[in-house]
Amino acid sequence: MMIKPLRKAVFPVGGLGTRFLPATKAMPKEMLPVVDRPLIQYAVDEALEAGIEQMIFVTGRGKSAIEDHFDIAYELEATMRERGKSMELLHQTRLKPGAVTYVRQQEPMGLGHAIWCARDIVGDEPFAIFLADELMAGTPGCMKQMVDAYQQIGGNIVCGYEVPDDETDRYGIVEPGIENGALVEVRGLVEKPRRGTAPSNLMIPGRYILQPEVMQVLETQEKGAGGEIQLTDAMAQLIGRQPFHAWRFDGERHDCGDKAGYIQANLAFALQREDIGPQVGAFARKLFGNHPAPREAVQLVDEVITVQLRA
Repeated sequence: MMIKPLRKAVFPVGGLGTRFLPATKAMPKEMLPVVDRPLIQYAVDEALEAGIEQMIFVTGRGKSAIEDHFDIAYELEATMRERGKSMELLHQTRLKPGAVTYVRQQEPMGLGHAIWCARDIVGDEPFAIFLADELMAGTPGCMKQMVDAYQQIGGNIVCGYEVPDDETDRYGIVEPGIENGALVEVRGLVEKPRRGTAPSNLMIPGRYILQPEVMQVLETQEKGAGGEIQLTDAMAQLIGRQPFHAWRFDGERHDCGDKAGYIQANLAFALQREDIGPQVGAFARKLFGNHPAPREAVQLVDEVITVQLRA
């Protein structure tokens, strides 16, 4: 079987970000910063590490800040040069000419519909999908691990991440088959199963490698859970027709579409920074030291902070 190279990635960034209002009234949720980099930058950097060459952003109204972020900022760069400041941080936001494409999703009809909007740009090639509000931390990156597996087995691969049983009703869940190390055969997919009915606790945290045939399925896909066109439903129709696996990711996942998860991501990433980690760690210890929690809980938090600072 010939395995086509993976060159393209789709970033569905047209959502309204209602869970972060009013912060996202005028700013895309994908531009919310974790320490000093927006969420979309982490996702693009992960794609670049995996060898992906073309970034396809499916946007909506009010998302121009994302386009500006990956463009040249002439006035800012001129001012920084005049003041003798390093340009390295800005150069990290530049992508090669022709490496970025934007397509608009006119109305929010679900993740499956957003992906379908990129069909003409994807063409007949396999493609990756990144949900930017899922911040995946690992070495190598999550998508790099998935691409390495894809180059060996081809087909479709989704990221798999274990969650507690009482959270499975919030996600797309894998029905697992034969396991080979981190690779798990996918026998079925269920979108947000009722609590107590999930086939496993392996959820899909916003990283996918799919074959272009999924676009044909999405063409006539009916609305599913939440009254939206669900990507999970379309992927399920490929099972049995094409190889389908999950890659069990053992790094850290931060759900930055959730307020608590977003704050936790900022704390975790800040603690690992050489420039601010010690100050943030000292503040966290002081904060938890004054918290009216059991002594054992405070001691556990202190141990976690110590581990993060050493990471």
